[in-house]
Amino acid sequence: MTSTSEATAQPGLDDDGAGFRCSQAARDRDDPLFASAPPAQRWLLVEHPGPWGPQALGGAGFAADVVEAIDRFCGAHSARFQLIRRTAARGARTEAGGRFAVVDSRIGHESVRWGRVDSPEELPAALADLDASTEVSDEPVFLVCAHGRHDACCAVRGRPVAAVLAATHGERTWETTHTGGDRFAANVVLLPHGLVLGRVPATEAGSIADRYCAGEVDPVLVRGRAGLAPAVQGAQHHARLTLDEHRIDALAPVSARQSDPTDAAVWTIELTGDVTVTVRERWIPSPTPLTCGAGRAASMRTYDLVAFDGP
Repeated sequence: MTSTSEATAQPGLDDDGAGFRCSQAARDRDDPLFASAPPAQRWLLVEHPGPWGPQALGGAGFAADVVEAIDRFCGAHSARFQLIRRTAARGARTEAGGRFAVVDSRIGHESVRWGRVDSPEELPAALADLDASTEVSDEPVFLVCAHGRHDACCAVRGRPVAAVLAATHGERTWETTHTGGDRFAANVVLLPHGLVLGRVPATEAGSIADRYCAGEVDPVLVRGRAGLAPAVQGAQHHARLTLDEHRIDALAPVSARQSDPTDAAVWTIELTGDVTVTVRERWIPSPTPLTCGAGRAASMRTYDLVAFDGP
């Protein structure tokens, strides 16, 4: 028989008796979190109080024509669909619909546009004419993944972060559905720049938001900027750490190329500020599943620093 002390020492087991948790396993392994932001160049956020199904769009209860319109919009604009809601502390709407936003995270095009519909059935028309249905906002948006039906870690670690942010940045803060990287919970997305942070402590959530509003970010927590290729995210990570660079707009990509004809995993990335970084893609086998719901172990990608040339 396995003792309690032996069980809690096993990788991925929380000490609260909850069993395997992917976020705890990732901490036990010290999984690299950088270069893991999603490929989204834009974001479509739709207010929906829940309950949320395991999949955001398929579990929202929208009519088929609404789902088709959202799919079409996201496909045409390289957008990621997210359901959003206020935290329990601030209350939530009792009906689906309400506010929606289209956020552009492309470098040099960062923007947030908010609109409102009376019901989800009005979304297709609203998305077809954003100039008429939305207004530009200069306020940032903080998304905290709290999608417990997708992965328990997102709710367990995400909701305390959302509660803190809601207390300090109420109108800017939303709980949201799956943002990717369950094992890095709590995951926070800083919009409009599309910076994805992982392992955010609730105790630091308010200061993280304040720093973002001031144009800075903690490189240690940055998983990457959404919409950029993973190799570019990896190069930015190594450059930020090497230069102790915290400015959001620093180190933008200039070019990216596979630089070793004998090794397709090697990339050389030029960044603004006269910085050139060479990284090598590497896959790390995991002894445990990468998400709470996965049935088997898998491998994770990382980027090792090969060379750095900069000031």
